[in-house]
Amino acid sequence: MPQGMIYLGTSGYSYPDWVGPVYPPGTAKSDYLRHYAERFGAVEVNFTYYRMPTRATLAAMADKAEGRVKFAVKLTDVFTHARTARQAEVVEFLRAVEPLADRAVLGCLLAQFPWSFRPSEEARDHIRRLAADFSAHPLVIEVRNRAWVSMDFFAMLKEIGAGFCCVDEPQVQGLLPPLEVVTSPVAYLRFHGRNAAKWWKHERPEERYDYRYSRDELAPWIPRIRRMQKAASEVYVFFNNHFEGKAVANAAELSAMLGIGQ
Repeated sequence: MPQGMIYLGTSGYSYPDWVGPVYPPGTAKSDYLRHYAERFGAVEVNFTYYRMPTRATLAAMADKAEGRVKFAVKLTDVFTHARTARQAEVVEFLRAVEPLADRAVLGCLLAQFPWSFRPSEEARDHIRRLAADFSAHPLVIEVRNRAWVSMDFFAMLKEIGAGFCCVDEPQVQGLLPPLEVVTSPVAYLRFHGRNAAKWWKHERPEERYDYRYSRDELAPWIPRIRRMQKAASEVYVFFNNHFEGKAVANAAELSAMLGIGQ
């Protein structure tokens, strides 16, 4: 079986504290993505969680990346946290990502649910509806409550054609363990960091992701990613430990360890 392509990058790219450590001093915000595209072959778009994206914004991002970057776009919170979206919001979101799809740079959509989203028939029905609503594009589901980890859930994702988001995160009660589960042609892995002390208690959200992985901590993921690569057509790997550019350093390090060029 042919091995899937690995696309590696970071969760977001528009961080002012990356100017200097990552982007050249004085870099304008409008030029962040151009510099990012020189380093990595994929990016996870997170601003779309906070507000509904527009065609114009995503088209401009595609233009700046010049076809060098695959985009994984996070669904807006009305689909995953508030769960109040109506069909009009589905249509609006799908229309917004059309410029990426038309340019063949839309890797997938990511539905990230909160830890409070627990298994129930209602919750499973909601995931099924999302998969149907967004069936035009690959969809990946990230659940954060360990109670979801079961063969039945993985089988359901396979049945509806949705991917499972594997994670590396602090091993504290209730969070997911490190898994290498592939339930669709798109495999997905997010590195959230292992800052257990700040995961639940922090003054600012970014403190949760203030963590730098060591080479020894990344090494066990190499064989896991290789196995995911054999089971999927595409593998997306993103570092979410964005504080002070730590995600960039770790993404570059893992890329070298995998022997891939970004």
